[in-house]
Amino acid sequence: MTEDTNGGPEQPGSQWYDSEAGPLVRPYAMTGGRTRPGPRGVRFDLIALVTLDEGAPGPGDSTALGPEHRALIELCRAETQSVAELAAGADLPVGVVRVLLGDLLEMGCVRVSRPVPPAQLPDEKILREVIDGLRAL
Repeated sequence: MTEDTNGGPEQPGSQWYDSEAGPLVRPYAMTGGRTRPGPRGVRFDLIALVTLDEGAPGPGDSTALGPEHRALIELCRAETQSVAELAAGADLPVGVVRVLLGDLLEMGCVRVSRPVPPAQLPDEKILREVIDGLRAL
């Protein structure tokens, strides 16, 4: 029998977990086994911008939201953030954040918008000509 780092006997199967790892919750437990966001037709791209809606619960509201949902709401409360920023700020996998954002969207807590695609932005050449024209005035 081997000893663990505290000098006691090592428990079978404990070599993958230590006291510094903290609580371990599987991603499917946070999403109820779901892998896709709730509303049909909504895509949560990494660069999709998430804004807190006026209908979102306040910091003191005791709602049926889970701790992960509340963490995302608090991150959005400070400023509009992308899905990737929310995942990093909440220290959750992007897939989990997408499912949780789907829940929040269905509840009316958040709004999601996408940045303008590069193909729809004005051509840089045209913008430079406008700047040069304005400078000539």
